Amino acid sequence: MPVKWLMHWQPNQGVTLTTQILTEACQCVESQLGGAKDGRWKTALTYYRPALREASASGDLPRELLGVALHDQLGSYYFLLRAHRLILQADSSMQALMDKLQSYKPRVVLNFEVEYLPLSSIEKSRQILEDFFDIWQDTVKKRSLPGHFILVEPNFADYGLQDHYTPQHTAVQYATCMTQLMAAVRN
Repeated sequence: MPVKWLMHWQPNQGVTLTTQILTEACQCVESQLGGAKDGRWKTALTYYRPALREASASGDLPRELLGVALHDQLGSYYFLLRAHRLILQADSSMQALMDKLQSYKPRVVLNFEVEYLPLSSIEKSRQILEDFFDIWQDTVKKRSLPGHFILVEPNFADYGLQDHYTPQHTAVQYATCMTQLMAAVRN
């Protein structure tokens, strides 16, 4: 599986993130780097919180659960328990089961678009992707847009993941991205 690096837009202090800003940033990079969109790939990320009916039940349930449905893994759904550094791969029907059980309620659902490069070793691809990210940032800076992209770089070893890239690596990146975005909203 190719290595994927995930970036998200961080608006400058006091600036509200809008679709227009993101569109402008993407168009800037596409035109300056000669890139082109090759289809839309959607990945859904869901942040679940326990639906507690009684206060005593809270000790038995994880405080948060992140669910990731990857565009290129249609039959799978990934759950991440970040506090325990665990990833569980389940059948995609697990989303419907979660809705029916109602022990966890989705609090936030985000959809992302991604592109990837054809490399499978994280370490071997690091320098190439870092150089590309630097070029990407320089290109966006030329337009004086109100913000910048942030590279999502989780510690995969915390989850027991090796150098060979897998869908679990992608799930961990999305979970880390969502955590960063939610922290920014709280501040």
